[in-house]
Parts: sequence; structure tokens; C-alpha cells
Amino acid sequence: MGMSNNRKKSSECDASFDSMDKLIAFRDEHIYPNEEVFSRQVNEGDRWAAVPVVAELQALAREQGLWNLFLPEPEYGAGLSNLEYAPLAEVMGCNEWAPEVFNCGAPDTGNMEVIARYGNEEQKEQWLKPLLTAEIRSCFAMTEPGVASSDATNMEATAVREGDEWVLNGRKWWISGAGDPRCKIAIFMCLTNPEAGRHEQHSQILVPMDAPGVTVVRPLNVFGYDHAPHGHCEIMFDKVRVPYGNVILGEGHGFEIAQGRLGPGRIHHCMRMIGAASRALEMMIDRANTRVAFGRPLIKQQSVREDIALSACQIDQARLLTLKAAQTMDTAGNKGARDLIAMIKIVAPNMALDVIDRAIQLHGAVGLSQDTPLAHMYAYARTLRLADGPDQVHMMQLGRNLARRREV
Repeated sequence: MGMSNNRKKSSECDASFDSMDKLIAFRDEHIYPNEEVFSRQVNEGDRWAAVPVVAELQALAREQGLWNLFLPEPEYGAGLSNLEYAPLAEVMGCNEWAPEVFNCGAPDTGNMEVIARYGNEEQKEQWLKPLLTAEIRSCFAMTEPGVASSDATNMEATAVREGDEWVLNGRKWWISGAGDPRCKIAIFMCLTNPEAGRHEQHSQILVPMDAPGVTVVRPLNVFGYDHAPHGHCEIMFDKVRVPYGNVILGEGHGFEIAQGRLGPGRIHHCMRMIGAASRALEMMIDRANTRVAFGRPLIKQQSVREDIALSACQIDQARLLTLKAAQTMDTAGNKGARDLIAMIKIVAPNMALDVIDRAIQLHGAVGLSQDTPLAHMYAYARTLRLADGPDQVHMMQLGRNLARRREV
């Protein structure tokens, strides 16, 4: 039995290394050379339409087996563990749209995980299958403007059962992916039983985006970026009716599902953020080696060398912590890894902000412009301090957990 398990683990590791080599080659040959093409196609056409170059690269990625790499269930994805997938997510963090090429972009990844693990067969057939093939896209409607959404149980949106239907009402915002015309399904988190225990009051319900009463009000900008065609939108749900069977896992399991969804999602985000920081460091080094000021290359300046050295140290520290969290999730589950997950959510975005800021400084004004990806990266890193739970909440909970262990 032990030898069989070892052979299985060895086979999985070989698959992970093979995917890593192929992914890096694909990035260098197809992602980087098409960044200008992506930008041009978004800006010259309908900003809220599918981008042709992404569809072309998706077909190529699928042919090479670089598809749905994030799903640990072999019947749906590559069958990789969190630890094995994490370095792949780092490679995909090279820019904002690369993960979509491999069908590994948020929020679709989290939504597919939810439906695969908690959905019934009918829900999998109707929604998981087309998501797995990138035929459609999806969004996760949780954050609300009227309450502090840093508290996941603090929610005003409601779903009331009327016969064989749910009637949904509420306003959501910062709903990533809702601007994409291919977004056909939302997972709507809402209050269904206010009399139940604090963590049993909520449910998650599948809501078709074309259901009467669903209105995408507007896209919201992040530091001036609309992130079209993906978008981060405000959505109104006004007396929306869906079948009662659209609830995932049954009533009262919304918080449980959210916790199961956010653990892997935070790993993915943090590794992508490390990938962005690594690219910023590479750009910093290239700039320092080629840019001349005061009669010599910038790399000759002591402060520049220190910035490069400190950035490399911070990236490796964050990477190793994130890999430790991923391994602990694989061996002890999300609950057993909760402190490490909190740590990476605190460390990775702040690390990336430091590194990208240094890269911008070294590039000068061009680092603020559309001529490099650095400004986009900085906006993404700052956003990640808030997305999937503000880092201050993670610090509060981590500090509480650590203090409790010292109680006599």
C-alpha cells in the first residue's frame, strides 16, 4: 500500500513538473508576445466583448493539456494538489488575463470548485460542464454596499421561499466577472433564515444572469481601471425568481461553502501575486542593467542593488510561506491551515506592493504608464489587500488564534 501511494505521488509530481515546463514555455511564446495585441483589441473594439486573442490562445492551451489545472478532482481537472498547483498559479500571475487562457481565472475557478464539491448532479450538468469548457463564465455575488462585507455573516440580501421558488432581493457590488457578456450564472449569497445560528443563516443560490430582475447597474473602476471585459460590477436583484432546487447543498450552508471556497482561492491569488512580483523584479533588474544615469548603469548604484536584493528576499519568503500553507491544506485540511492561510493573505499582497513600487520607482514615469504592466500590477496588489477578506481581518483573527494557544 505504501509503495502504491508513493508511486501515485511520484506520478502526480511528474505531471506537475511537466505542466510547469510547458506552462513557462507557453507564457514566453504566447502570453508575453500577445500583451500588446490584447490591449489593442480591448481598446479598439467593444470593451465589454470577448477578446479574440484570448479565445485563440485558449484553444492552443487546451490542445497542450494546459487546461483546468486548478481542480484536484481528476474527472474535472489535472488532479493536482494545492501544493502542486501553487507554482503553476505563480507562472500565470504574469499578467491580469493569463489565467483565463488556461481556464484558471477567478472567479470561475472558485465557482467551479463550489459546484464540483457541493453541487448536485443537475447543477453540475447545467453549469459546471459549460464552465469547464469555457463556453460560459460566471460571477460570485457576495459583497454588498450597505454593510461591512469584511464580516461574511453581515448581509442584507435575502432569499424567501415561495412554493417551489426562491424570491431574491438585494444589491451587490464589486462582483468580478459580471461585465463579461459570457457571464451566464451568478452564485448569490444571501440571508435565508435570520432565526438560525450565526453561521447557518445564509445560503448560496445559482441565479442565471438573464433572469428577470437581474440588472448589471455599472462597472466599478479600480484606480481608474475598468478591467474590461471582465469588470467589477454593481448588480441589482429585484424580486428575482429561481427554482428552489437552485440552492447549493441545501439551506443554511452558505457560510460553510464560502469557507471551503475561499481557502484555495486565497492560495491561488497569493501565488499569482508572487508571480506578478517576480516579473516586476525581473523588469527591475533589466532596467538597472540597461539604463544609464550620471554616467553609469543604474545597477552600479548601491541603493538599486539593495532594492533588488531586498525584493528577491521578500518574494522568496512569501513564496515559501504560501507553499507551506498549500501543503498544510493538503495534509490537514482548510481548517488545519487557517492560520497559515491568514498569514499568506497578509504577507503576499503587501510584499508585492513593496516590490512593484520599487520597480515603478526604478523605471521612472514610464512605470506609471500603459507602456509597462507595473501600474496594473500595483492596482491588483492593492486590491488583493481587500479581496477575499481584508488583511486587517486576517490579522485580527490570526492574533486572536495565537493568543488563545497561550492561554493557561
